[in-house]
Amino acid sequence: MRLLRFGPQGEERPGLLDNDGRLRDLSGVVADIAGETLLPDTLARIAEIAAGGALPVVAGNPRLGPCVGGVGKMVCIGLNYSDHAAESGMAIPDEPILFMKATSAIVGPNDDVVLPQGSLKSDWEVELGVVIGRPAKSVPLQSALDHVAGYCVVNDLSERAFQIERGGQWVKGKSADTFGPLGPWLVTADEVGDPQALAMWLELNGERVQDGSTATMIFGVAELVSYVSHFMSLQPGDVISTGTPPGVGLGMTPQRFLRAGDVMRLGIEGLGEQRQRVTA
Repeated sequence: MRLLRFGPQGEERPGLLDNDGRLRDLSGVVADIAGETLLPDTLARIAEIAAGGALPVVAGNPRLGPCVGGVGKMVCIGLNYSDHAAESGMAIPDEPILFMKATSAIVGPNDDVVLPQGSLKSDWEVELGVVIGRPAKSVPLQSALDHVAGYCVVNDLSERAFQIERGGQWVKGKSADTFGPLGPWLVTADEVGDPQALAMWLELNGERVQDGSTATMIFGVAELVSYVSHFMSLQPGDVISTGTPPGVGLGMTPQRFLRAGDVMRLGIEGLGEQRQRVTA
């Protein structure tokens, strides 16, 4: 299934995109695409109801909100592609690098990205988002994927000067308002299949700057879910953003960063596309 949330910011309703590309309203079935809705039994019930074809069709072209609501925590993985580590001038990590992105950064897939005050080096990062569907604590590698509800596109926007040049942890370069677009859809794990075989890309002002694949991750999805769950419990609706392939502005010669008026378009195979306009 392709689950989504639609409507004005802060007033999103749950929905799904059917096989004919029509937006269907799920608000008569679940309160939101969040928390316990992502448990396996609830997802199975939604799929059964959707198969009946009785869900109301939503007219028009409403705004899409973040595909997951009420995210408890957003855990990000740094330098998880060897070629991105190389372009960043950093060593390939022996273990996954974890950092957090404030959940207040989360916005819809096509909302404007607003550069924070004092921004000098804001950057783009297309990433595969992993949405937890079953509580996970110290889970073994072999069963880690059983705890995944589905996957989505993430733009892990980063203010590099804040992240690298201001001391402390990366979180302050990652957490500006609007720096966490999620969606357009949460595609359930059964439809995605192998999460390590997905093409991914990002265009800036029509120029393809990132063109990669989840196949080149250093640490795969199952390993990341298991690893993170040994340091903190993961709850339904939590998101793990799994790292980015090369092609970010930080790694270019000369370096290139976002400016007001830029337009980003990005996507992952089978998970849809995002489009963001950059504003000051």
